[in-house]
Amino acid sequence: MANTYLKGKHALVTGGGTGIGLAIAQSLVSQGAHVTITGRRLDVLQGVATQGMVPLEMDIRDEASVVDGIARAVAARGPVQICVPNAGIAVGRALHKTDLAFWRDMMATNLDGAFLTIRECLGGMRETDWGRVIAVSSIAGLRGLPGGAAYSASKHGLIGLIRSLSEDYMGQPYTFNALCPGYVDTPIVDRNQEAIAARTGMSVDEAREVMVSANRHKRLLDVEEVAAAALWLTGPGSQSINGQSIQISGGQTV
Repeated sequence: MANTYLKGKHALVTGGGTGIGLAIAQSLVSQGAHVTITGRRLDVLQGVATQGMVPLEMDIRDEASVVDGIARAVAARGPVQICVPNAGIAVGRALHKTDLAFWRDMMATNLDGAFLTIRECLGGMRETDWGRVIAVSSIAGLRGLPGGAAYSASKHGLIGLIRSLSEDYMGQPYTFNALCPGYVDTPIVDRNQEAIAARTGMSVDEAREVMVSANRHKRLLDVEEVAAAALWLTGPGSQSINGQSIQISGGQTV
């Protein structure tokens, strides 16, 4: 496979300054794509942006920010043909301790943000002859996550959105898929191990082991493993992979 098969394609990755989003952006750049990376902290984006990446300050929870941000990206680099709604939060909380503000923040970030990003990217994508929407969901989007009802609901919703869009555009040159990783070695895991330890009385090491053990192969995923799956969905021969929820968790989990 030539190493520039995405040359001239404009990709947009939300939450592109760290973790999975950054790894996906780097993989797309490696194949010649022009990648807009978005996030709320412009300094972080600027600190990681390499040749082929353009940082864009954008808050996916704010409709006006998304509409304006994507419009500016499209005006500068053309229609977004690879849309990667990746930005999200992962916080566990028992449902009886979940207030409406917590619930709405989870949905605003993980579900509303993806909806707004995809909607705004589709406007230009539909005027082209090729497009890929690759949403980063979670294994929790396919099964219940103990202690994470709000998070699981948001990720289930994201998969429902992707599946419906794949039906809406069936037979057209656009595909819609969701990546469903297990626990990935990112700062989110680091924060969650602290939260689990505080909530349960476990040590930090014990809390981390809970997450490691949840992956079938008993190790944390590398961000590059998720990025490789995203890149595959943009490559030659991927055009019939559509409406799928691709598990990346070391084994069968659903």
